[in-house]
Amino acid sequence: MASPSTSSSSASSDAFLSVTVQAVQSIGLTVSDANKAIDFFTGAFDYEVVSDTVLSGDEASYLYGVPDAQVRIVSLQLGAETIRLMQFLSGTGKAVPADSKSNDLWFQHFAIIVSDMDKAYEQLKKFSFTNISPDPQTLPNDIKAFKFRDEDGHPLELLQFPPGLGPDHWQSKDALFLGMDHSAISIANTATSLGLYRDVLGLTHQGSFTNIGIKQETMDNLFSAKVIVTSLTPATGRLGVEFLDYLTPPGARPFPIDQQTNDLVHMHFELLVDDIDAAVEALEEAAQKNVVQFVSPKVIDLPDVMPFSRAVLWRGPDGHNVLLVQN
Repeated sequence: MASPSTSSSSASSDAFLSVTVQAVQSIGLTVSDANKAIDFFTGAFDYEVVSDTVLSGDEASYLYGVPDAQVRIVSLQLGAETIRLMQFLSGTGKAVPADSKSNDLWFQHFAIIVSDMDKAYEQLKKFSFTNISPDPQTLPNDIKAFKFRDEDGHPLELLQFPPGLGPDHWQSKDALFLGMDHSAISIANTATSLGLYRDVLGLTHQGSFTNIGIKQETMDNLFSAKVIVTSLTPATGRLGVEFLDYLTPPGARPFPIDQQTNDLVHMHFELLVDDIDAAVEALEEAAQKNVVQFVSPKVIDLPDVMPFSRAVLWRGPDGHNVLLVQN
């Protein structure tokens, strides 16, 4: 079902400056109602609220590219990992397309690691969600996985690693929900995405493999699914980046060109760097070659209530959003 691909060594591009991302500090997602989302994530998966603030004025508008923005930002922690719920109090944008599929290029999910899939699934069933997988699947490598959507349409995944597979910290039995392992994005071309995330941003390519077969089709609810899965990790932290390059079926749809940060399809990687000005210089060079597109017109200095001091929002080659931050 999974076969190793070529090695993780790179044909590093000399065309771009490069930076080193220190960590995938968080995953951000736009929600329609922060209170409902808090109840879901704390109730279904045992996340804990660690901060709750509102950003408004020019800082919010220019950072997120939404005029007159007022944004409630709630940080939730599970294990060592964090998500940030963003409710645009100034008005929520478009809903996630109801017919979204895993190979559509706006697809992004994050994987929650569990110590017991059966118990985790029973706890999730007490809450409202929409299946992607019909039920938890056991993959050929004995990983257990279940994909689903929350009430706003965000794709999520539960994963359980078998003994001896995966990092040691995901073998713990101290809690039912252990943390987040990665966030995955559907992409159009693995080489192009590696050229940005590896060669410009400095993430380490841990390897790629191809998944095909009935288990992958069932888990993704996608007939004839054949996907190249690529894993990358930052300098520190447990949360990584994953590419999903679907070779089949055909018909994957591009990210809507009119996407806005207040649309519910919006999710982003929050990437921590030591020197955001140097990082932006590297990204501006990439932008000249149409590899990235900036949402924020400049680096935005933020008030002390925010979990980071400076930030800039931009999009990668397939439209996926990245919030670059400096603490």
